[in-house]
Amino acid sequence: MIKITTIRCGFYWLLLSLAPSAFAFEHAFNIDTNTVLMIASALLALALPYLLFVIYKLKCSRLQHSLSERRLKSTVEGSGDTLWDWNIKTGEVIRINDKYMMDSTTLMGFPPNKSLIHPHDIASVEHLLKRHFAEQSAFFEATYRIKDTFGHWHWVLDRGKIIEKDINLAPLRMTGTVRDISLLKSTEERLNLFAKCVESLTDAIAIYDKNFNLVEINPSFLTLFGGVREQYLKKEFNLPGYDKAYVDNIKSTVRERERIQQEVKLRNSERVLLPIEISIDEIKNDQNQITNYVIVYSDLTERKNAQSQLHNLSNRDRTTSLPNRNLFFTDLQKLVKQNAHHALLVFDLDNFKKINDSLGHQLGDSLLAKLAMRLNKLTRENDVFYRLGGDEFALVMADTNDIHVITRMAKQFLAAIATPFKMAGHELAITSSVGIVLFPEDGNTPELLLKNADTAMYHAKKKGNSYLFFNDTMNRQAVKRLQIENLMRFGLKENHFEVYYQPKMNIRTGKLTGMEALVRFITPKKGIISPGVFIPIAEETGQIIEIGEVVLNKACRDVKQWLDDGLFSGRVAVNLSAKQFSLPDLTTRIDVILQKNELPSYFLELEITEGTVMDDPQEAIAIMRSLSARGIHLAMDDFGTGYSSLAYLKQFPLNTLKVDKAFIDDMKTERGRNMVDSIVTIAQNLDLHVVAEGVEQANQIEILKKLNCETVQGYYYSKPLSKDEFTAFLKQQQSKSAPSLISANKHLAQIK
Repeated sequence: MIKITTIRCGFYWLLLSLAPSAFAFEHAFNIDTNTVLMIASALLALALPYLLFVIYKLKCSRLQHSLSERRLKSTVEGSGDTLWDWNIKTGEVIRINDKYMMDSTTLMGFPPNKSLIHPHDIASVEHLLKRHFAEQSAFFEATYRIKDTFGHWHWVLDRGKIIEKDINLAPLRMTGTVRDISLLKSTEERLNLFAKCVESLTDAIAIYDKNFNLVEINPSFLTLFGGVREQYLKKEFNLPGYDKAYVDNIKSTVRERERIQQEVKLRNSERVLLPIEISIDEIKNDQNQITNYVIVYSDLTERKNAQSQLHNLSNRDRTTSLPNRNLFFTDLQKLVKQNAHHALLVFDLDNFKKINDSLGHQLGDSLLAKLAMRLNKLTRENDVFYRLGGDEFALVMADTNDIHVITRMAKQFLAAIATPFKMAGHELAITSSVGIVLFPEDGNTPELLLKNADTAMYHAKKKGNSYLFFNDTMNRQAVKRLQIENLMRFGLKENHFEVYYQPKMNIRTGKLTGMEALVRFITPKKGIISPGVFIPIAEETGQIIEIGEVVLNKACRDVKQWLDDGLFSGRVAVNLSAKQFSLPDLTTRIDVILQKNELPSYFLELEITEGTVMDDPQEAIAIMRSLSARGIHLAMDDFGTGYSSLAYLKQFPLNTLKVDKAFIDDMKTERGRNMVDSIVTIAQNLDLHVVAEGVEQANQIEILKKLNCETVQGYYYSKPLSKDEFTAFLKQQQSKSAPSLISANKHLAQIK
């Protein structure tokens, strides 16, 4: 509001300013000054309300302009757009609500923000701007990437228009807006990606509206069914060859479940009937309303062919083309459900592994294929011959329990197998043993029948190249074997496997040089189970691996304690089974056990039978070298009882040869003594230590001394001792040789 004092002051100032004019007016018209001033005062009094009104309107106009500016600024800020005003002549650019550079600057480039535009987009922006300057477009509009003050790129939409030109129609001024469309661009790219994916899919896709009228299809749809796009659009969903009721049922199911998957038969563009899987899914909007249905048509031809091939692969043996183990159980399951009598003959080939090892697996596979052809010709029309795996086969004789028919077939099989095969310049003669069971007498499930047949075959092998029917005695033995398996499984969980130690003595001094760790299976109810009983079963079942690790772990633990107590400074020998030796991570397992017990590898010796290393000598050499490189000593156990080759023996990184007890027992004869003498001589020539095991008599000690055998173990010195018993034994040894123990402890300290 204009204050009255301000108005009055202005009025008086106006009167004073008019005073000189009043004097001039007086002289011109001969009117006194007072009269003139009175007239002026009257005029000003009349003009005062108008002046006040003008001032009021001016104030309102300024207020309205301020409000408009604030609204415009709020609108611009709310929109997120940048407003720009470019003075083309001076290069000055004024920017409002700018996120990318300073509010105003002077840039003489073309376009003025060229330094901020992505290099790949500059050419396009320049071209569009020149078109607008040349009046080839009503507006300048460009999409490009611009860099913000943090160096990040943003997609923007830049729109503008020339609003002022000079007299020569040259552009002087241009205004416009810049909008950040990064999110829109990202969404557009995703949509384009999805569109390209749909177009490139090999499956045919059709999009229908909510009423199941076709809206769009992808190229694969036309590839599959032929025709052109226009002939399908706006058509209602149908399945050629199927009636309307079937199609309506599919529609109603989709509406109930939101999706459906159905296999149908439809003709392709070449009128070939194909198996097609249709998958229909609902598409809903944000309000959960159905807007579309998407149908995917998948050609199942290749899948069906693959399934057929897979079925053959999973049910047919590649080598022999015979039905395999999988189909054997499937077929046998069907037979046991029939109220009829059947016979099952199971056999494998004796020593087939030797043929594979000596002549190669390729020739071994050829032999199996030829054998399958030979035996398959002997079967009856309703018999089925299977390969169960490896060199194991089975014959199912349906609808018969005639002993004469069954035994005649078994004899024919054995004779056919024993007939030599001429292959690759070799004449191969093999033998077999057949186990026979009858259904339902010997079992009512495929698994039980096969188990009992295996039992019968196992006993037939003892006779050699023969057949045997299953009986109760075999079953009792099989049950006993199963009991041992279960006892071992339980014993491993409950720590029933103990380690006993048999001393190794220096034959000259009678002092302890080391010991062998021997496993003992002590059960709470059955007492001690002989190693001769449980070890063969453990080797067959694979439990020998876990048992072996238990023995190795306990032996390392005990030896570490004896070392720390100063009672022992030699090596403990632990037997390594064939299955352990073939483990791919054997060395890692041993390293873990040694580290766990903090036992230096120097104090460990591993005993390996010659049969184990001769299965694959080259692989054995690599494994043994790996163990030897860790400082672990290696001994060959039971030397001379297998089929060692001296050519390989000198390549093995061995430290010790052990003479088997059988040779020691035979030293009462000259031939026996010569055999032991030969083994000792071989060991000494190869710079190997010799240990004679199973020594029980004084005369054996004398003979071994004469033969220069260094170390012995056996009942002559001590039976295998428990941990506590062996501790007492060590203390007894210590009392006999206290001085030597001091030097031994010094040696131990050096190793640590």
